[in-house]
Amino acid sequence: MNRRTSAKVYPDAVSALRDVLKDGMTLMSGGFGACGLPEHLIDAVRELGVGNLTVISNNAGLDGFGLGMLLGTRQIRKMISSYVGENKEFERQYLAGELELEFNPQGTLAERIRAGGAGIWGFYTRTGAGTLVADGKEQRVIDGETYILETGLTADISLVRAWKGDTEGNLVYRKTARNFNPPMATAGRITVAEVEHLVEPGEIDPDQIHTPGIYVDRILLGSRYSRLIEKRTTRKRPGGLDAVVT
Repeated sequence: MNRRTSAKVYPDAVSALRDVLKDGMTLMSGGFGACGLPEHLIDAVRELGVGNLTVISNNAGLDGFGLGMLLGTRQIRKMISSYVGENKEFERQYLAGELELEFNPQGTLAERIRAGGAGIWGFYTRTGAGTLVADGKEQRVIDGETYILETGLTADISLVRAWKGDTEGNLVYRKTARNFNPPMATAGRITVAEVEHLVEPGEIDPDQIHTPGIYVDRILLGSRYSRLIEKRTTRKRPGGLDAVVT
């Protein structure tokens, strides 16, 4: 199949989002820390200028990078997140009452996304019982333990990044990028994927596919990824040379 004839393949991130992205939407954005972020798609959201967005993501990127750029341009109204400790602008907006936050334990957030993609309305978990996380949520005592009801999450558009994909949307993730990206790909009404390598159907071993193409509506080839290290620490090697630990 010629890539130019595949209905799922778009030449760039802006064209992949221009006709579907609107103000007030709920977006999912994959990645963990600075790893596996759909950088080009996030750039396109900024360029297209939509606002009043609710964004579901484990974290909010870094200041000036990833979702942090959308916070800087004030395009995000609400974050549904787990880890928010690396972004000063996030902290500033939240403490100033300018940004709404629905805070989740990390495992609960992952399961809410997985449940949404699987068509499961809600589930009970012990995580967060007896804490502020439980405020306003239905609670049940089962076998002497308190459980709280959490609801599944879906999005109008899921933005994901994979290492490799084919023109039919089958995706393969690599290492840490295989975290929130796979469940988010199933939980979007429209899923748009950017990949580092785009190949023809049949070039990916079916046993290696992590996200089947049935979940992916649009796909594009990305380039020049940032490869940022979120936190760089060093330890002393024997002989006095420093070793980088990432």
